[in-house]
Amino acid sequence: MALYLLLLMLTACAAVPQDLSGKMFTFPQATNSAQVRLTTSRQILKAVTVCLRSFTDLRRTYNFFSLATPSLDNDISIYKRATTDEIEFAIRNNAVVFGGQDYKLNTWHSICTTWDSATGLAQLWLDGKPSSRKSLSTGSHISGPIIIVLGQEQDSFGGGFDINQSFVGMLSDVHMWDHVLSPCQIQDYASYLNFSPGNMLNWRALEFQIVGRVLVEDGQNNCFKKS
Repeated sequence: MALYLLLLMLTACAAVPQDLSGKMFTFPQATNSAQVRLTTSRQILKAVTVCLRSFTDLRRTYNFFSLATPSLDNDISIYKRATTDEIEFAIRNNAVVFGGQDYKLNTWHSICTTWDSATGLAQLWLDGKPSSRKSLSTGSHISGPIIIVLGQEQDSFGGGFDINQSFVGMLSDVHMWDHVLSPCQIQDYASYLNFSPGNMLNWRALEFQIVGRVLVEDGQNNCFKKS
């Protein structure tokens, strides 16, 4: 509990909302510490959509997005497996694997994941293309307090990082909603069209804290209309 209170104090001092339109986070090297911590005031989730854009040349496993609570380290996790065509999505420490994904190296990709506790249905959208819908944690819900980390996978609440699961590359346009977006809204996000920003995490007003060597740089997709 003392560690959690310290993390809250550090985040409160550093987390001033910033408009990151046209920007990206660059993770230039593998570490067991470099990360971006994101702040949200919500503590109960019965449905969720997470969208982000990524660019990397990693061939090993790594984590895009990690949300932990004191009871579960993988309350939400978006995880790229070493197998080139598999992305794993976890809710409440239960996971499903979406195969057949055309995730190319050295290419910007948009990734959106959705989950609804009422139906238990989870889905992955890669570059606006849907996966099969799969059953995941039906009837359960996420209850905070919440710590969200980019660039590392939490194996404990706010920590337990492994250099071999760290992200190296660029991340951008991170949004999170407390409901499932429609297919058209997800395709608008993937195509850089207008859409309503996340009501839990909003790239245009993002509260975050950088720990270690992570850079905020101008984005490389600025020929498109940014979210």
